[in-house]
Amino acid sequence: MCGIVGYLGKRQAAPVLIDGLYQLEYRGYDSVGIAVSDGKKLKIIKKIGRVKEIETARDEIGRVGIGHTRWATHGDVTVENAHPHTCRNITLVHNGIVENAAKLKSECEKRGERFASDTDSEVIAHLIAAEYQGDLLDAVIRACNQIVGSYAIAVLCEDEPARLVCARMRSPLIVGRAKDGLVVASDIPAVAEEGAVLYSLKDGEFAVLEGEKIVICNASRAEVRKEPMEFDLEEGRVDLGPYRHFMRKEIDQIPIVLRQSREEIERNFCFSDFCKVLCQTEYIQIVACGTAYHSGLCFQAALERVCRIPAEVFIASEYRYMDPIVRRGTLLIAISQSGETADTLAAVRLAKRKGAHVAAIVNVKYSSLARLADTVLFTQAGREVAVAATKSFNAQLMVVYSIVAAMASIRGKKSPSLRGIEGKALRAIAAGEGVRSWVPYFAGAKSSYFIGRGEDMCAALEGSLKLKEISYLPSEGYAAGELKHGTLALIEPYTPVVAVLMRRDIAEKTMNAVHEAYSRGASVFLVTCFEEYCGRKEITASVLLPKCPPVFSPILSVIPLQLLAYYTSVARGNNPDKPRNLAKSVTVE
Repeated sequence: MCGIVGYLGKRQAAPVLIDGLYQLEYRGYDSVGIAVSDGKKLKIIKKIGRVKEIETARDEIGRVGIGHTRWATHGDVTVENAHPHTCRNITLVHNGIVENAAKLKSECEKRGERFASDTDSEVIAHLIAAEYQGDLLDAVIRACNQIVGSYAIAVLCEDEPARLVCARMRSPLIVGRAKDGLVVASDIPAVAEEGAVLYSLKDGEFAVLEGEKIVICNASRAEVRKEPMEFDLEEGRVDLGPYRHFMRKEIDQIPIVLRQSREEIERNFCFSDFCKVLCQTEYIQIVACGTAYHSGLCFQAALERVCRIPAEVFIASEYRYMDPIVRRGTLLIAISQSGETADTLAAVRLAKRKGAHVAAIVNVKYSSLARLADTVLFTQAGREVAVAATKSFNAQLMVVYSIVAAMASIRGKKSPSLRGIEGKALRAIAAGEGVRSWVPYFAGAKSSYFIGRGEDMCAALEGSLKLKEISYLPSEGYAAGELKHGTLALIEPYTPVVAVLMRRDIAEKTMNAVHEAYSRGASVFLVTCFEEYCGRKEITASVLLPKCPPVFSPILSVIPLQLLAYYTSVARGNNPDKPRNLAKSVTVE
């Protein structure tokens, strides 16, 4: 979600901040700003829109500064609500949510303080200013003790111009040494460079950056010693190459990440603690959000069909409000690309309190989820820049399907093989290019529908999500059998309906739903591995995929749906990498 970057050192701060913010654009945002201090005066520049809107601020003089990209939560998208926020001598940037902001703001207003924005973040600046008595760290600690919620903050004080203080609670924050200075950021790419030494703060920790020294401490000001993070410098240096958008590039990377993810599991899984736990459990709960939730549905289907292990999938944002039953010996598996999804982290904390063993499937090594979990399995998707998940979804599927195959072997059950799936994915990408001819049917449609049965339904749900995420067209995914229970009322002439059909045993059942839609005037598009269905009169156009084990088929069938979303978005004049109102890492509830 929101992005933070800060710098204190020998270089001019403004170019460092702006370049760092460019590296955080993938997180999603709607406004941007920086604050730069020359030791005497602090100047704030903030704008609605993209980082490029503050390019003219590169010339600002000052060797200390903080910057921010904001994704609106409290307050509209306005310059006033953009970060940094100031109260008297305090200026800060903030990621997270202050849950008791209304109460704290009311207390500030009773003291006669006035607010310039509608944000919860400005409340923190007022708290720190009220607590300031000559020691910025002390004021930050005292203010944080009053906050309920989540925060990652970087704070400047005009009275201490050569000092930068940071704090973290349930929102990621990194500090470290880079070339000619000290840095702070919400994610590694903003500050990763040759020779950088970075440290990840934990919840309840504070950091003081001053001169050439970084001091990390807890709320009692006891110093905390840390090991530096390992990071792949090349992974942080992403470029489009010959591609127009990162989303299209990342779809082409799917075969590579499938191979890398499969090999990682095959090397490590059978000897892992997770394997031992999974062998002993009789009940599995899976929590996730968005695309990762669809990975969870695919995982559940494969676990039950192949291994005969019962599993239940929960939307993470609902899990803790359902008073979930966590039986003794429950294994909770949390799936997340970023590892920072607030709802998923909250579900994990609840499950741990109830006694569950928690395993995480995550793409980011130093994420909050990776630290919380008892066992971690990393996908090998690398950095994904586009907000809409593509290769990370396929990598998640490869991990969960590899787990299923390994578990089947351990339990003496037969599992289909995943060998060769990378080559089939390459062929699926080539075949999927055929969806470009479908785009005119979708680009101007009032609504569209994606249907399938069993594992095909999981792919349909993800395909529908992709389309609405980046094309802004209303779209819904359904179990094919549910079409006649209400949704058929929405079918009008030329309404686009996409059917996914990768299982022979239920093919005719799915085609019944296709015929129902066709009979009411729908334009029906088919994603299948069965050539004989492509020529049916009900089918407007089709994509023929390589055959693969049906239980693992979403790993292929989702690819043409990702491409359909991409090309429809481009045709509508949207930027598929940066959909409006959405963020890559949803760090607020």
